[in-house]
Amino acid sequence: MSIEKMKIFAGTSNPELGRRIAEYLSVVLAHVTIRRFSDGEIFVQIDENVRGRDVFVIQSTSSPANDHLMELLIMVDALRRASAGRITAVIPYFGYSRQDRKEAGRTPITAKLVADLLDAAGVSRVLTLDLHAGQIQGFFNMPVDNIYATPVLLGAVRRQGFNNAMVISPDVGGVVRARSYAKRLDVDLAIIDKRRPAANVAAVHHIIGEVEGKECILVDDMVDTAGTLVKAAEALMERGAHSVSAVCTHGVLSGPAVERIESSILEQVLVTDTIAQPEAAAGSSKIKYHTVSGLLGEAIRRISDEESVSSLFV
Repeated sequence: MSIEKMKIFAGTSNPELGRRIAEYLSVVLAHVTIRRFSDGEIFVQIDENVRGRDVFVIQSTSSPANDHLMELLIMVDALRRASAGRITAVIPYFGYSRQDRKEAGRTPITAKLVADLLDAAGVSRVLTLDLHAGQIQGFFNMPVDNIYATPVLLGAVRRQGFNNAMVISPDVGGVVRARSYAKRLDVDLAIIDKRRPAANVAAVHHIIGEVEGKECILVDDMVDTAGTLVKAAEALMERGAHSVSAVCTHGVLSGPAVERIESSILEQVLVTDTIAQPEAAAGSSKIKYHTVSGLLGEAIRRISDEESVSSLFV
């Protein structure tokens, strides 16, 4: 790898993940000044020479999503005006990904809007992890590497030593993701038929599959308010499941999520560090974090060296 041509910057959304990625790559995070004016405007100054360099900017667009997205756009603009050679936006958690289509009249497709903003700012390439909907890649007019946290989370699941496991998809839309886990773990798959009458509101209707006596593993791309996970766990236990755990890539954990998980019948929730751990989750006995720094670091190395990224998952 041509270390002297690479520069790694980290925004303020998840500086710890940025440091871990830099450590994996044996580089030092590049220096950038980020501050806010009293009215909330964001100021960015690149403190190193980036002319002609292969630049990677690590920034999840997590809560507060608008601030972190704007910070990313401003950093990219500053790098473009400083004559960076190529700018790759490393977005471990891609915010607004749930708004990927018109679900009703007169509503936006905000994921497409965010893609257009990144393009306009000067991003050359996007590296992200477990997009909520794979078709979002088509919203970009640039290369997008959507990699998967499966290797990290599968390793965490295997270390739990389940004896009679079964993978559960919490809704029909997540069947492909859940089937991938079930195949690699060589266990059966069940599906929960879920209805969502409003945002962050879910109701369990049917469970497709026999879960009695099983150690159920719910697999989803994110856990937000945890309402879906808790209701799904309750429904599975009512059907005779032995235990219920959850595996989610993105720990959004907004609102009452941590409290709900702690007071629920869920045994544990395994998440990655794509989003910085909220203070409320720091003392949780059930929420377990696993880092994706090595996975993202290896993807960054391969992009910089013009090697295959998809071969990471063969």
